[in-house]
Amino acid sequence: MYPGAHLATDPHRAAVVMAASGDRLTYAELEERSVRLAHVLHTAGLRRGDVVALLTDNSVRAYEVYWAAVRSGLYITLVNSHLGASEVAYIVGDSGAAALVVSHALAGLAEEVRDHTPAVRLRLAYGGPVDGYEEYDAALAAASAEPPADQPRGADLLYSSGTTGRPKGIRPELPDRQVGEPGDALVELLRTFYGFDRDTVYLSPAPVYHAAPLRYGACVHALGGTVVMMERFDAEGALAAIERHRVTHSQWVPTMFIRMLRLPEKTRTAYDLSSHRAAVHAAAPCPPDVKHAMLDWWGPVLYEYYASTEGIGMTFITSEEWLGRPGSVGRALLGELRICDEEGRTLPAGETGTIYFAREEAQFAYLGDAEKTAAAHHPDHPTWATVGDVGHVDDDGYLFLTDRKAFMIISGGVNIYPQEVEGVLALHPDVVDVAVIGVPDPEMGDSVKAVVQASPDALPGPELERQLIEYVRSRIAHYKAPRSVDFVDELPRTPTGKLVKGTLKARYGAT
Repeated sequence: MYPGAHLATDPHRAAVVMAASGDRLTYAELEERSVRLAHVLHTAGLRRGDVVALLTDNSVRAYEVYWAAVRSGLYITLVNSHLGASEVAYIVGDSGAAALVVSHALAGLAEEVRDHTPAVRLRLAYGGPVDGYEEYDAALAAASAEPPADQPRGADLLYSSGTTGRPKGIRPELPDRQVGEPGDALVELLRTFYGFDRDTVYLSPAPVYHAAPLRYGACVHALGGTVVMMERFDAEGALAAIERHRVTHSQWVPTMFIRMLRLPEKTRTAYDLSSHRAAVHAAAPCPPDVKHAMLDWWGPVLYEYYASTEGIGMTFITSEEWLGRPGSVGRALLGELRICDEEGRTLPAGETGTIYFAREEAQFAYLGDAEKTAAAHHPDHPTWATVGDVGHVDDDGYLFLTDRKAFMIISGGVNIYPQEVEGVLALHPDVVDVAVIGVPDPEMGDSVKAVVQASPDALPGPELERQLIEYVRSRIAHYKAPRSVDFVDELPRTPTGKLVKGTLKARYGAT
């Protein structure tokens, strides 16, 4: 379904609400404005398979642009608003975007990008004027509000987060159906496993340009619920939003859990969270101690999944299942799991290797990179795909992530996975944030280094370094413990909580 399907029953229901300001967009407004924008795009010459790029802060307008593109058979590319002008221009150009829509909140960045995106034919700006862009509301006002007769389903064309290099566009095949016709597997999964429906009030605390917030919000619209979008994540503000908007469902990354857990007990217990039925989390591995603490606080409402922007497959696990298998990200919901060794041979349960999903429906390509596309697919099974993660399954098919293959440390010929060490340090009272990397070592090949953002009341230095190393050694094998600890003011993370290890490793001369 799509938002227009709910006009007959709920035209005045909020499709999107901003958590702090209360700015809202009803289903009637979302339908009319996305139709008008679809006509604007068509008049500008965009046709099925063309691309619309969107550079925005978190705003109700984002979903107008999304649904205008999707109901026009277009690809929609949301651009990370925290990138520099050259990086934004690269994505707009690489995607082949014929239209670029921007928010006035990012006017300076949008104006810098303008002269470096010559292939863009249509430029629109909402929320206020931006030099070199047409006024969005004026363009919509001049367009028809009559839905087009032909509304082929479009898709998102999103870019990888670039944590280990330059981002790549992930281009799926366009569905062969009209926008109102059934066939969206994610919508059905959210309905079945998380209980999403027309009464859902979904809190989205992350940037809308990220795949999960964008796609989950679209699924909420397909079912007739309400998306509550935070302007930006704030630990106490998130709790306040759950209470104020009577949120039923939400989605998080582990960094957000850690920041909420660090709130004073008096603050954490001050808000009414009784409406909250399902807290979905993914995007990065959740340290077991963090998840246990969240379950103690919120109860068994946590649902974890493992997936990727590439859409190759998905696993799922409930709170009850996780307590029986701490550290697992669940069993496969979309696709079938395959664990393979370096030669591509399938490994038995319990053995660690590269994680593949076997799924014919998940065909995609990295835009303009045939070599990377080929490397993401199994050499002997073209419908098996991977994003380079490493892990194993148990005898019952539950997946346990080890780490990204690219992040593995080889020290003295032994494989060490940073994720395990990071999980130990994540809730140490003197640690706000942590990353573990391998740095060059003339004797061992790699040496394990922890890079730590210390808590405000801690004293970074040799004594704290010694304490942290001993803390790890007391909990896991000694050879996995850091040999050194560096203290920094802040670690490089994307706004969605992913650690940018490529930047961090380059800083230390690691490969």
